[in-house]
Amino acid sequence: MEIFNNIWTALSTPNEGLIKLLCIPLTFIESILVMNLFMYILNIKATKNKKIIYIILSSITSLITTNFIVSPFNTIANYLILFFIIYFIFKPNIIKTILAILIPTIVFALISSLLLNPFIKINNIDYNATLTIPVYRLEYLFIVYIIILSLLLIIKNKNIYLNVLDEFDTKTKLTLIFTFILGLFVLCVNLFVTAYYTNELPIIISVLNFMCLLAYFGINIYTLTRITKLISTKKQLANAEEYNNTLQIIHDSVRCFKHDFDNTVATLGGYIQTNDIEGLKNYYKQLENECEKVNNLYILNPEIINNPGIYSLLTNKYHKAEKQDVKLNISVLMDLNTINMKIYDFTKILGILLDNSIDAASTCEEKIVNVIFREDDKNKRQLLIIENTFLSKYVFSIINN
Repeated sequence: MEIFNNIWTALSTPNEGLIKLLCIPLTFIESILVMNLFMYILNIKATKNKKIIYIILSSITSLITTNFIVSPFNTIANYLILFFIIYFIFKPNIIKTILAILIPTIVFALISSLLLNPFIKINNIDYNATLTIPVYRLEYLFIVYIIILSLLLIIKNKNIYLNVLDEFDTKTKLTLIFTFILGLFVLCVNLFVTAYYTNELPIIISVLNFMCLLAYFGINIYTLTRITKLISTKKQLANAEEYNNTLQIIHDSVRCFKHDFDNTVATLGGYIQTNDIEGLKNYYKQLENECEKVNNLYILNPEIINNPGIYSLLTNKYHKAEKQDVKLNISVLMDLNTINMKIYDFTKILGILLDNSIDAASTCEEKIVNVIFREDDKNKRQLLIIENTFLSKYVFSIINN
C-alpha cells in the first residue's frame, strides 16, 4: 500500500525529474502524430524505414534541444534541424518542407488554446501545475493526443490533402508561406498571453478566442481551396484548348482525305489495270504514311494521355516535330497518373529529351522519333523509351523508375 501511496505522491506533486522521464516516450508519440499529420495533409509518400528514421531523429533532436538549449533558442534550433530532417528523408520541395513544420505546429497550438482554460478550470489548478505535476501533464496531453488522433482519422478517411502545391507560381507560394508564418506568430502570441492570464480569463473568452483563431485559419484554408480550384480550372482550359487544336487538325486531315478519296480510288484502279505492282506499292506506301499521320493525331487524346502536364507537353512537341517534318510516334501503354516521380521533374526531363530527339532526327533523311510509355512488370518498374534516328545511326534513351 505504501508503494502505491509513494507512486501517487510522485504523480500528484511537482516532480521535475519524473516530468523529464515521461517526456521521453511522450516525445516519440508526438513525433508519430506530427509525421502523420503533415504526411496526410501534404500527401507525402514514404517507406516504412524512412518513417522510422524520421521518428527517431526528430525525437532525439527534440529531447536534446529541450534539455540542453535555453528557451526560446531551443525551439528555433529544433525547427531548423527538423527542416533538414524532413527535407533529406522525405525529399519534398522547400514549400512542402516548411508547411510540414508549420501545419502540425498550428494544429497543436489551436487545440491547446481550446483545451487549456477549460482543463485548468475543471481541475481547479493553475497553469504551472499543468506543466510540473505529472498526473495533470499526462491527463492534458492524453486529451490533446486523442483529439489529434481523431483529426488524423478524419483526414485519412475523407482523403483531405493539398495536392497542387507544386503547381503554384512563386508569388502564390510566397504569399501562402507568409500567411502561415503570420498565423503562427499570432497564434504563439495568443498562447503566450493565454498561458500567463489563463487563471483570470473566463472560459467563454477562451472559447471565443479559439473561434476567432479557427475562423482565421478556416478562411485561409478556404482561400487556398479556391486558388487550388482556379489553378486546376486554368490547366483544364489550357488542355482543352490544346485538344481542340488537335481535333481541328484531325478534322482538316480527314476532310482532305475524304475530298481526295475518289482520286485515290481512281489512282489505285489505274495501277491495278496496268498491273504496275511496283507503282502500286510506292503509292500505297505514300497513302499509308498519310493514314499513319492521322492515326498518330488520334493518340493525342486526354483520355489516353491522362496526365494534363504530360498531355500539354506531348502536344506541343508533336506540333514542333510536324514543323520540322519529323514523324513523332507516341505509344501510351500505362496510366500516366501512376508515375513514381514528381510530374514537374518528369516533364522537365521529358521535354529536354524530346527536344534533343526531334532536333537530331530533323538532320537525317529518315526523320522518326518514337516515344513509348509502358510498365515493366517483370522488373517492377515504369519505362519511358525515346528512340530517334540520327544521321546514319539509331540511338535511344530510356528513363526507368
